[in-house]
Amino acid sequence: MSSARIRIVARLFAVAVLGALTAGCFQPMYAEHTDGTPGLREKLLGVDLPPLDVPNSSREARLGVEIRNALAFKLYGNATGTSPTHRLVIRIQTTRSTLMTDANTGLPTSENYGINAQFNLIDIATNKSVMTGTTASRVSYDVPGTFQRYARARAFHDAEDRASQEIAENIQTRLASYFFAGA
Repeated sequence: MSSARIRIVARLFAVAVLGALTAGCFQPMYAEHTDGTPGLREKLLGVDLPPLDVPNSSREARLGVEIRNALAFKLYGNATGTSPTHRLVIRIQTTRSTLMTDANTGLPTSENYGINAQFNLIDIATNKSVMTGTTASRVSYDVPGTFQRYARARAFHDAEDRASQEIAENIQTRLASYFFAGA
């Protein structure tokens, strides 16, 4: 065998040995623990989600319900009955801007919608904040036709829903990483 082939075989052997040694280090995030400690799923079930503090009958009130429901489904699924250990307080702000306008009419043809969310995870036993964070979502949507008001309203509504889902996903990911890290 030539020296080049020997080096290739030695490198492949080294990679295989290192892979075998690190294979035991892998632990799935949502796996149940065999040592009796609560798993990530049980910890996420202990997060209480109070309604967002937004003005009643406003667009933000609809968004607050959308974000809270999406986050509850991501955290709990269809499970209920666990006593809360933490409370998650969320505050949101929304933005809307025009990206492009029609040169003839001056009406927008593409807009951008955004939600900025601040969240605070509070330990219920001590009433102290254990984690804070911010997340944002920006989605764009086209305004179909210049005089189609219903289509524009529907596109805006869909953009709000997409942004709300993204905010819920971002917060759920941050909570999962917090609890997985050993909180």
